Amino acid sequence: HVQLVESGGGSVQTGGSLTLSCTASGFAFADAGMGWYRQAPGNECEVVSTILSDGRTNYRDSVKGRFTISRDNAKNTVSLQMSNLKPEDTARYYCAAGVSTNFGYWGQGTQVTVS
Repeated sequence: HVQLVESGGGSVQTGGSLTLSCTASGFAFADAGMGWYRQAPGNECEVVSTILSDGRTNYRDSVKGRFTISRDNAKNTVSLQMSNLKPEDTARYYCAAGVSTNFGYWGQGTQVTVS
């Protein structure tokens, strides 16, 4: 069965950096679109970044230039490097997988707190 397991969250100060990782199993990872979403308390879940099977990436405007998404098809992992973190980046971050950006599978999430 499909599993997405996130890691790398934590607490950092404003301006700090974190790298989130998602290890996937149970599906053809190289063929899948992957993404990172986040949800802060009281807010709707929002897309942070996506990466397609061909490597094309997309970012929400507020993280452009600060976050970098990447994938390693040999290791079935997708990562999100986050730098210059801001308090408004505080949220639970979720890894998602699907066909292109039609995400049907989700991880349990990892908390990122910026203060």
